[in-house]
Amino acid sequence: MHENKPFSIPAMRDFVPEKLRPWIIILIVIVFQFSGGIYLAAVSEMVGSLALLQEDIMMAGYASMVGMALTFTIMFRLKFRFASKTSLIICCVAIICCNLICIYTQSVPLLIITCFFAGIFRMWGTFECNSTIQLWLTPQRDLSIFFCYIYLLVQCCIQLSGLITVYTSFWAKWEYMHWLVIGLLGITMLVTMILFRNYRSMHKLPLYGIDWLGGLMWGLTLLCIIFICVYGEHYDWYQSWQIRIATIFCVIILLLNIWRASFIRHPFISLKTWSYKIVYMTFLLYIVINILLAPSHLLEHIYMNSILKYDSLNIISLNWIVLLGTISGSIFCYLTFARKKWKYKTMSVIAFVAITGYLIYFYFTIDYNLPKETLLIPIFLRSFAYVIIAIIFLTSLSKVPFQYFFQAISIQGFVSASLGGALGSAILGHFLNFTMKKNIMLLSMTLDHVNTSIYKIPFTELCGILQQQALMVSLKELYGWLSLISLCCLLLFMIKESSIRPKYVLHPKYRSIRRFIKHELRLSKKLKSTEKGIL
Repeated sequence: MHENKPFSIPAMRDFVPEKLRPWIIILIVIVFQFSGGIYLAAVSEMVGSLALLQEDIMMAGYASMVGMALTFTIMFRLKFRFASKTSLIICCVAIICCNLICIYTQSVPLLIITCFFAGIFRMWGTFECNSTIQLWLTPQRDLSIFFCYIYLLVQCCIQLSGLITVYTSFWAKWEYMHWLVIGLLGITMLVTMILFRNYRSMHKLPLYGIDWLGGLMWGLTLLCIIFICVYGEHYDWYQSWQIRIATIFCVIILLLNIWRASFIRHPFISLKTWSYKIVYMTFLLYIVINILLAPSHLLEHIYMNSILKYDSLNIISLNWIVLLGTISGSIFCYLTFARKKWKYKTMSVIAFVAITGYLIYFYFTIDYNLPKETLLIPIFLRSFAYVIIAIIFLTSLSKVPFQYFFQAISIQGFVSASLGGALGSAILGHFLNFTMKKNIMLLSMTLDHVNTSIYKIPFTELCGILQQQALMVSLKELYGWLSLISLCCLLLFMIKESSIRPKYVLHPKYRSIRRFIKHELRLSKKLKSTEKGIL
């Protein structure tokens, strides 16, 4: 029997108390999570200040997420190559430079490239810290417990970062958020140089053998898809040459990448990784979930801005409810999924019940004079459900062999962090425009000279009323369709979860009904032959 040694962080100097070391690491993680290229909560202020399109800012924000997702594949190689002190200082310096570029540049390509690298260094610093304290969080290396902590920390930091960004932009300027993060990163560098030492638990591993070209090709593929989703409505989809060229470029790079990965020795993402059922199933389910939760990025903001006339402070104040839902979902997952080991399907059903409740609640309560307190329940359900889904889907990847585990996390990161949100918003935005045109046409049929009730209403005011009514009807219609889709998904999960099935169908020998029937026919023939022999 081997004795379990007490947890320690030898990368820190001896004068730092052992009990304080993990908490110092957590504070450094929070700083990295607050940092990034741009802050999407201040997108309206950045659009006015930098004279850019809103799509430009969104594209840069998604590029940061793409960089974060790609970095998972090479995380262990970076950890074994550099000491913790070196990694943290490199990440701090790189993110400070990225923030300075984002403040002053007005070049969209430079902004996107800068945010892409900011996402890479942000994820590198976060992984370096979290992997250091993993055994402190769960000595048994239980990933369900570890991922509860990860999503609690990450999602809480995202909501708090949005709150701080909006309040900073309201009381001062949006640039001050960047300067605040630069100051925090400077303090982190100082703390790292004082408290850490160059400690290595093993020899340096070189970065040879990493398929950098494959990683670049995956990144370009994702950026092309995001470009199509973000700029689709702006350029009128495939009526424009920009979207057509981006689609052709995306298809060519993707095919070349797949063909190249089929014969090189160590591809950035092996084709074997895609063959595991849990990988492609979570990938597809995340697309469905991002479409169902797309109203949080699009419809809710349109409703609060155009119908309820909320300002930015009232809208961002709802992040406190999102934060509460995130904390509740993480604690619920910890108590049920991590401790009591509830099944994946049971947790998925609970999450889809919350998503369905969120959509149905909005469908039945949406109105012109909706009190702000009424929005608390659906927003809580939405954040509660998303955290559960994120934790169980990420933990389910532990079934993949370790050789492909981090590649599987990158694949899931493609759709959960970057691609999924853009795709869901693009699909829902396109259907919103189509539904708006249809409802404006239907509602305007009665606005003619025969209708005496509109004589005294000015034409401009009448157009505004028509637009607002069409928007309300369209929002309710979309929430209704999404509710039906969510109910169908929930029904499929519940049918799959149900244990009311004939035992002979589940038997490994007779998995199909055809085999069972053949087996029964053979038995009946044998019985008849034995009866004849006896007679």
